[in-house]
Amino acid sequence: MLAHMPRPRKFLESDVVSSASEVFAVHGLAAATLDDLVRATGLGKQSLYNAFGGKRELFLRALSEDRAEAARAVAEALGHDDASPLERIRGHLLGLAIEFSSTDRRVSLTTRALVESTGDEDPIATSTRAGIEQLAGVYAQCLDHAREGGELPADANVQSLAVYFVAVTRGMELLGRAGVGRSVLTAVALDALRTIHGRRMDDTEQRVTLPE
Repeated sequence: MLAHMPRPRKFLESDVVSSASEVFAVHGLAAATLDDLVRATGLGKQSLYNAFGGKRELFLRALSEDRAEAARAVAEALGHDDASPLERIRGHLLGLAIEFSSTDRRVSLTTRALVESTGDEDPIATSTRAGIEQLAGVYAQCLDHAREGGELPADANVQSLAVYFVAVTRGMELLGRAGVGRSVLTAVALDALRTIHGRRMDDTEQRVTLPE
C-alpha cells in the first residue's frame, strides 16, 4: 500500500508573509486578529497555524523579512559611488522626506515593532534590536568612509552617529505617518546633517514649525 502523501501547499509562503506584514504594519501585533490575517492572506486559520505556528510566529517571520528589506534599501541608497559619503546620506534623507510624507504610505513593520516593543527579553524585542543594529551597520559603513575621506573629523564616533541616523529616520517615518508634511521632514533631514557637521541654524535660516 502506498504511504499517504501530504497534499502540496497551494500558496507561496513569501506571499502570505507579505500580506500578513501589511496587516501587522497597520494594526500592530496585539490588535491584528486572526480574522484580519485570514482576509489578507486568503488562508484559513488552521492553515496559518500549520504553516507558521501562530500569529506571533508569523509576525516574527514578517518582521525578519521587513528588517532585511529595510537594510537592503538603505544600502542601495548609500551605495552609489558618484557622490561623497555625506552627499549620499543627504540624498537618502531628502528622499525619505518625500517618501514618508506620502499620505498612502504605511509605517514599516520594523518601526511598528520598535514603537510597540516593551524592551523585555523576548524574541520580538531581540528581533527589533537586531533590525536597529542592521540599519546602524549600513550607516556606519558610509560614515566610516566619510571619516576616511576627511568629511568627518578623525575622532568622529561613527557608531554613535550611525545609531543617531537610525533614530532620525525612524522618527521621520512616524512624523510622516502622523501627517507632518514634506517641508518639515526635509528640515529635519537637513538639520540632522548640520548636526554631524557641528553647525547650528542661525537667525537667517528659515525655521519651520509643526502644524497645529
